[in-house]
Amino acid sequence: MTKHMLVFMTASDEEAGARIAKGLVEEKLAACVNIIPQVRSIYRWKGEVYDEKEVMLVAKTASTLAPAIVSRVRELHSYDLPEVICLPIATGSGEYLDWIDQSLDLPSESDEEGEL
Repeated sequence: MTKHMLVFMTASDEEAGARIAKGLVEEKLAACVNIIPQVRSIYRWKGEVYDEKEVMLVAKTASTLAPAIVSRVRELHSYDLPEVICLPIATGSGEYLDWIDQSLDLPSESDEEGEL
Protein backbone atom coordinates (compact mmCIF):
# COMPACT_ATOMS: atom_id res chain seq x y z
CA MET A 1 0.00 0.00 0.00
CA THR A 2 1.18 3.51 -0.78
CA LYS A 3 2.17 5.68 2.16
CA HIS A 4 0.42 8.92 1.14
CA MET A 5 -3.00 9.83 -0.24
CA LEU A 6 -4.84 12.69 -1.88
CA VAL A 7 -8.39 13.01 -0.61
CA PHE A 8 -10.86 14.80 -2.89
CA MET A 9 -14.01 16.33 -1.40
CA THR A 10 -16.61 18.88 -2.46
CA ALA A 11 -18.46 21.43 -0.34
CA SER A 12 -21.33 23.81 -1.01
CA ASP A 13 -19.24 27.00 -0.75
CA GLU A 14 -15.88 28.38 0.41
CA GLU A 15 -17.07 28.92 3.98
CA ALA A 16 -18.18 25.29 4.32
CA GLY A 17 -14.99 24.13 2.61
CA ALA A 18 -12.80 26.22 4.90
CA ARG A 19 -14.56 24.81 7.98
CA ILE A 20 -13.86 21.25 6.84
CA ALA A 21 -10.29 22.08 5.78
CA LYS A 22 -9.42 23.82 9.05
CA GLY A 23 -10.90 20.96 11.05
CA LEU A 24 -8.83 18.35 9.21
CA VAL A 25 -5.59 20.36 9.48
CA GLU A 26 -6.12 21.42 13.12
CA GLU A 27 -6.84 17.80 14.08
CA LYS A 28 -3.68 16.71 12.21
CA LEU A 29 -5.64 14.42 9.91
CA ALA A 30 -4.40 16.36 6.86
CA ALA A 31 -1.14 18.22 6.34
CA CYS A 32 -2.71 20.64 3.86
CA VAL A 33 -6.08 21.12 2.21
CA ASN A 34 -6.36 23.14 -1.00
CA ILE A 35 -9.69 24.86 -1.61
CA ILE A 36 -10.41 25.23 -5.31
CA PRO A 37 -13.24 27.73 -5.74
CA GLN A 38 -16.16 27.46 -8.09
CA VAL A 39 -16.21 24.03 -9.64
CA ARG A 40 -19.34 23.00 -11.49
CA SER A 41 -20.87 19.67 -10.52
CA ILE A 42 -23.56 17.93 -12.54
CA TYR A 43 -24.95 14.90 -10.76
CA ARG A 44 -28.02 12.78 -10.18
CA TRP A 45 -29.52 12.79 -6.68
CA LYS A 46 -32.79 11.10 -5.72
CA GLY A 47 -33.89 10.80 -9.35
CA GLU A 48 -33.22 14.43 -10.30
CA VAL A 49 -30.28 15.90 -12.24
CA TYR A 50 -28.62 18.88 -10.55
CA ASP A 51 -26.19 21.47 -11.93
CA GLU A 52 -24.54 23.21 -8.98
CA LYS A 53 -21.56 25.38 -8.11
CA GLU A 54 -19.37 23.89 -5.38
CA VAL A 55 -15.80 24.11 -4.13
CA MET A 56 -13.30 21.26 -4.45
CA LEU A 57 -11.09 20.32 -1.52
CA VAL A 58 -7.86 18.38 -1.99
CA ALA A 59 -6.24 17.07 1.21
CA LYS A 60 -2.77 15.56 1.56
CA THR A 61 -2.51 12.85 4.18
CA ALA A 62 -1.06 9.48 5.12
CA SER A 63 -2.82 6.34 3.92
CA THR A 64 -3.29 5.22 7.51
CA LEU A 65 -5.35 8.36 8.25
CA ALA A 66 -7.65 8.14 5.22
CA PRO A 67 -10.40 6.20 7.07
CA ALA A 68 -10.35 8.80 9.87
CA ILE A 69 -10.69 11.61 7.30
CA VAL A 70 -13.68 9.89 5.68
CA SER A 71 -15.33 9.56 9.09
CA ARG A 72 -14.53 13.13 10.18
CA VAL A 73 -15.74 14.66 6.92
CA ARG A 74 -19.08 12.88 7.38
CA GLU A 75 -19.34 14.54 10.81
CA LEU A 76 -18.33 18.03 9.61
CA HIS A 77 -20.20 18.06 6.29
CA SER A 78 -23.65 19.49 5.62
CA TYR A 79 -24.43 17.05 2.77
CA ASP A 80 -26.34 13.81 3.37
CA LEU A 81 -23.77 11.99 1.21
CA PRO A 82 -20.50 13.95 1.01
CA GLU A 83 -18.01 13.15 -1.71
CA VAL A 84 -14.82 11.76 -0.17
CA ILE A 85 -12.54 9.98 -2.65
CA CYS A 86 -9.04 8.82 -1.70
CA LEU A 87 -6.33 8.32 -4.32
CA PRO A 88 -2.79 7.05 -3.70
CA ILE A 89 0.23 9.27 -4.33
CA ALA A 90 2.60 7.11 -6.38
CA THR A 91 5.61 9.40 -6.01
CA GLY A 92 6.55 13.00 -5.37
CA SER A 93 9.12 15.31 -3.85
CA GLY A 94 10.71 13.42 -0.97
CA GLU A 95 10.97 16.57 1.12
CA TYR A 96 7.29 17.37 0.58
CA LEU A 97 6.19 13.84 1.43
CA ASP A 98 8.33 13.99 4.59
CA TRP A 99 6.67 17.31 5.48
CA ILE A 100 3.25 15.65 5.14
CA ASP A 101 4.32 13.02 7.68
CA GLN A 102 5.73 15.63 10.07
CA SER A 103 2.46 17.60 9.93
CA LEU A 104 0.22 14.68 10.87
CA ASP A 105 -0.62 12.86 14.07
CA LEU A 106 0.95 9.56 13.04
CA PRO A 107 1.76 6.74 15.45
CA SER A 108 5.46 6.43 16.14
CA GLU A 109 7.30 3.36 14.92
CA SER A 110 7.45 2.08 18.49
CA ASP A 111 3.65 2.48 18.75
CA GLU A 112 3.26 0.43 15.58
CA GLU A 113 5.46 -2.29 17.06
CA GLY A 114 3.38 -2.40 20.24
CA GLU A 115 5.99 -0.76 22.49
CA LEU A 116 5.22 1.94 25.02
